Amino acid sequence: MESKNSNGAHRGTWNLRIISWNLLRLTGADASDVAALIERHRPDLLLLQEATEELAELPALVGGHFYREPLHGRVYGLAVWSPHSLPPPTALPLPASSVPGRVPPRVAQIVHLHGIAFANVHLSHGQLLNRLQLLHIVRTLAGPAAVIGDYNAVGPIKLSGFRDIGPRQPTHTASNIIPFRLDRCMARGLRCSQKRVLARGPSDHHPIILDLHVAPKMAEAPQWDSAAWMASPKLRASVERWLRAMARAPDRIRVPQGLFETLDLKLRKARRGVVRGRGTAADRDMQRAARLALLASFAARRGTRASQESARRFGARAGLR
Repeated sequence: MESKNSNGAHRGTWNLRIISWNLLRLTGADASDVAALIERHRPDLLLLQEATEELAELPALVGGHFYREPLHGRVYGLAVWSPHSLPPPTALPLPASSVPGRVPPRVAQIVHLHGIAFANVHLSHGQLLNRLQLLHIVRTLAGPAAVIGDYNAVGPIKLSGFRDIGPRQPTHTASNIIPFRLDRCMARGLRCSQKRVLARGPSDHHPIILDLHVAPKMAEAPQWDSAAWMASPKLRASVERWLRAMARAPDRIRVPQGLFETLDLKLRKARRGVVRGRGTAADRDMQRAARLALLASFAARRGTRASQESARRFGARAGLR
């Protein structure tokens, strides 16, 4: 299949233009703003986060096909629009926090277009939790695939078989002070010929736009091995230290017991075939960075000086220097 860009020039075989935008519910971009974005950039697939019910009028403005997946207990959800006919997307439930008062369980909106699986995501703010959600998503995706949307993630992300092919510029500025690259694209079996961050408009997030390609007769990538990630000595050492520290952490730091049991079981299996060494200085730096990210996420969720002091004491017990 060949498609053309807005100037009529051929953009290559199996080219798809993708846009992702967090609209900022209620007070941000509305249906007319989204319609203007479509008219300007002519995407093959538009993925939306924090989309409210009024976005359902989008087909009346620009035609095409629209599906919305509401988030339970919230006025917003995920939505997808395309000028091409789409099979109805499916909702994939994601791992959720057990802390009372947190956002209700999130979902990923899975849509298939021209043999590519796209996961439209608006992940949790917890830096450990959103990584677990990503691992859960990629286990379900076969063949060429992309996970696109608001990751709410800080720092690098590693997924076996996937590459970060999205724009590297910041897409959101917290409190109009600190810029973050929250909107991302991790892909497998795809290459990106063009990518950029678009004007923010009335939202608090910038849209991202990507031109994605699949090579003809591309061999399907091997499936992600759910146990392979624990074979890494560096990651295994970090998880072991985290498990020991959490076992001594205050009761108010709540982590599902099932998570402890799952990680402990994977560690035991990994140790049977791998002799663990002390590692290099780079290994130890990576472990220290992982522990710092975990502590920062705890303090950020609490948002008080007392919680930051608790995180500092927690770090001292974990052996963090």
